[in-house]
Amino acid sequence: MTTPTIVSFPDGTLRGDAVVTRVADDPEGAVVVVDATPFHPVDHTWPDQPGDVGVLTAGGGSVRVTEALMAAVSDEGEFAVGSAIPVKRGAEGWTWLVGHRLDGAAPAWLTQGAGVSLAVDEGRRAGLSRGHTACHLASLALDLAVADLWRKGPGEDALGNPDFEGRANQSSRIHEDGAVDEYRLGKSLRRAGFDTETFAATLSDREQRINAQLAAWVASGAASLIEVDGPTIVDRRRWRCDLPEGEAVILCGGTHVASLDEFAAISVSLDLSDPQLLVMTTTATRA
Repeated sequence: MTTPTIVSFPDGTLRGDAVVTRVADDPEGAVVVVDATPFHPVDHTWPDQPGDVGVLTAGGGSVRVTEALMAAVSDEGEFAVGSAIPVKRGAEGWTWLVGHRLDGAAPAWLTQGAGVSLAVDEGRRAGLSRGHTACHLASLALDLAVADLWRKGPGEDALGNPDFEGRANQSSRIHEDGAVDEYRLGKSLRRAGFDTETFAATLSDREQRINAQLAAWVASGAASLIEVDGPTIVDRRRWRCDLPEGEAVILCGGTHVASLDEFAAISVSLDLSDPQLLVMTTTATRA
């Protein structure tokens, strides 16, 4: 019987030992599933944070993992990986797994039942964690900076401010030490009560407000962590940060820094070249 993959990345773990439960051939590179892993996988439904890379080792041999990604097997035995998974993450009737894509075919020693050691690329993980935490902080600062532009309440964000992020964000892409977020400023947002004209006219001021708020939060050195409801890849996880304005809690499946002391600075730039699309580029500088 297939059981969900146990994951240890939420507490920052980078290494672990496991047993191989499946090796699947794939034209893009073999996919290896193990019973427990420190690797963070890219989510197939909201691929904001890229999957970890690293190495699998056993019996003196090693092989590179080019990407960790979601995998799943249905109750009928159908195995699917990444974007080929036909259902949303956590859907019933499927067992949810972490796949480790290799750079080519699996070596002969990497078979079902083999014991392996796993090691995540530490530098890349750290950069992505900084990028993800900076992304959340930037979105909260953006919400605060445009709070006065709502004529009616759109719902609240994690700090109790009007939730521009939740209403307008259409994509988020995290990279090492930064992120790029896109927000749709169309008719539906205006109907929801957001003053897009005033926002466009005061764009530079809004950017300055965001950056001032981010500087204050970085200076606070606030604690940051991931809370989990359980040990498997589909158990709910939340990012929590004890900001001076209050405790921010956001549902999140990614990885994060342990403290805002890990940043020297976080800043954003706002681009409204297309009046229907706000692009916010976030840059984090490590301490």
